[in-house]
Amino acid sequence: MTNKPLLILCLGNEIVSDDAFGPAVSRALRDEPDLNRHADILFAPVAGFHLLDLFQGRDKILIVDTIVTGTAAAGTLHSFPAGVLTPSKHLTTSHQISLPTALELGKRLGLKMPEVVDVVAVEAQDLETLSEELTQPVRDALDGALARIRAWVAENAVEDVQYAGKQ
Repeated sequence: MTNKPLLILCLGNEIVSDDAFGPAVSRALRDEPDLNRHADILFAPVAGFHLLDLFQGRDKILIVDTIVTGTAAAGTLHSFPAGVLTPSKHLTTSHQISLPTALELGKRLGLKMPEVVDVVAVEAQDLETLSEELTQPVRDALDGALARIRAWVAENAVEDVQYAGKQ
């Protein structure tokens, strides 16, 4: 099976309250055949070196995750290119490598790394409680995140197979 050039990579943990945002987005997107025609949608509870295998051979990646900036209200959506912020505990830990370092390492190893890595992250309220439920502010941000993801795919889909949702 060939990977699609676009990847929507949803990170998180399904049993840690707001950290389940990525898995929730992944589940919601699986029922959108037009979107799935242009992008692979994956939920992956991984970070660091494990990202290299997922990145290899892709042209563009959109990462969906949670973040705690401390400067925005819970449920606020942030969009930025990778490297501007190092979002969430999933993209860097003391035992692994950060997202920008993983990308640079992949390039130095001669792997085909994506030319674009963007991030959509929601400001989390609770990243400690063992729960399969999102907090209300993060749950309320789901529709906005889905709209941003659809727009990202519309902007980045390959021309000969343009995303039908593009305006």
